[in-house]
Amino acid sequence: MKIAAAQLTSAPADIPTNVRRLTALAGQARDQGAELLVLPELALTGYELDALAHDPALLVPDADDPRLDALRSTGITTVLNCAVSTGGPGTRPAIGTFVYGPDGTLLTTYLKQHLHEQENAVFAPGDRDGRFAFGGLRFALATCYDSHFPGLPARAAADGCEVYLASTLYGTGGGIEERATVYPRIAQATDLFVALANHVGPAGPWTGCGRAAIWAPGGALLAEADDRTPMVVTAEVALGS
Repeated sequence: MKIAAAQLTSAPADIPTNVRRLTALAGQARDQGAELLVLPELALTGYELDALAHDPALLVPDADDPRLDALRSTGITTVLNCAVSTGGPGTRPAIGTFVYGPDGTLLTTYLKQHLHEQENAVFAPGDRDGRFAFGGLRFALATCYDSHFPGLPARAAADGCEVYLASTLYGTGGGIEERATVYPRIAQATDLFVALANHVGPAGPWTGCGRAAIWAPGGALLAEADDRTPMVVTAEVALGS
């Protein structure tokens, strides 16, 4: 199977614009022969924590939100990360991942378990790992800071997963080194394929460093984007590779 990892510049707190951008990226991935696309952390709104804390309209109430119809209709499995409601008034939302199959049906939902320092005031953490099967492969889900906790990818490998999909925001500065260290190390330690989607350009208080990438089991780099262009990169993944 060919999979794709995306990088984009999200429009701040603008869901309709970002759905159009994400749908275009899904089309690019599909046209390049990919069957699955992983998108960056909070791709639907950008990393706009203050806006997400104060505007309930920026939260996705459930996986059937009609604002996502265009993205669900691209004919490619799509791994979308966004801010999701977790209950009624007074409950904190979560940083969630919805995985939609090529026919738009929901394959699984995952809530980020390890919140970064600035996220704790806005979001509630999840409490279970994310898994789904597609095309004969078993996939694990992670969101950015999750991957700094080795137990999460280790559990994925122990659970029979072959591919680790990470929706992230790594910025310029120290984020460049973190991104370049953490993910090939996961591929090396677990013998999983690892795909990383990232922001490029402005992302809330950060500047995304781009370089969406896919690594092979053992840590060899298969594909990598540049540090400035919204785009997708693709690579083949297979059992026994």
